[in-house]
Amino acid sequence: MPLYTDEAIVLRTRKLAEADRIITLLTRQHGVVRAVAKGVRRTSSKFGSRLEPFTHVDLQLAEGRNLDVITQAVTKAPYGEAISADYDRYTAASVMLETAERLVAEEREPSVQQYSLLVGGLRAMAAGDHRSSDVMDSFVLRSLAVAGYAPSFDGCARCGLEGPHRDFHPASGGMLCSDCRMPGSARPSPGTIMLMGALLSGSWADVDAAADRDRREARGLVSAYLAWHLERGLRSLPYATG
Repeated sequence: MPLYTDEAIVLRTRKLAEADRIITLLTRQHGVVRAVAKGVRRTSSKFGSRLEPFTHVDLQLAEGRNLDVITQAVTKAPYGEAISADYDRYTAASVMLETAERLVAEEREPSVQQYSLLVGGLRAMAAGDHRSSDVMDSFVLRSLAVAGYAPSFDGCARCGLEGPHRDFHPASGGMLCSDCRMPGSARPSPGTIMLMGALLSGSWADVDAAADRDRREARGLVSAYLAWHLERGLRSLPYATG
């Protein structure tokens, strides 16, 4: 079978037969790939621990008819060690993995931006320099932007009129002016609007200085915006509370 190499983040795993696992990966060059790791559940496996969620790995794979086969795995960064040791980090990072998988349009289609964004997000989550929920919300907004769903926090999402505006409507793409306001629009505080803009741009000084009430409100709006574009919620999101 032809061999190829790539680097990847392990998104999730599933048992297969007695000793194997199906590993879902987000790779740099091949997008989402599902591959078999044979014998990985045996205690004698050479790379079982290297193929756990959140791990950044270099891989060699053999092309298969239905699923590729992982033949070599080398750890680049064991982000899972720091992430799994803390409940808030673990649940928030799980949302990031699920979001990345859902927003990559097709399997085996390169998605370098999404891949690079996920690597950076997991690195920040493992470092613990910022609140886990803030890293998660920033990743979600930036991942949506990479996928073509960038929210507007400055100008009106419908007519383009420069803000600031007061109404947020997920289905319309962000903030709306008074003339474009839609039924069911939320009216977040100015601090919340500023925070969401900072999360999208990665302005961490502003994010870290945000009030807790604005942070809670922003989290709800980010979740609503994500759910609208995915057309259904994430299984992991209700557990992310940090």
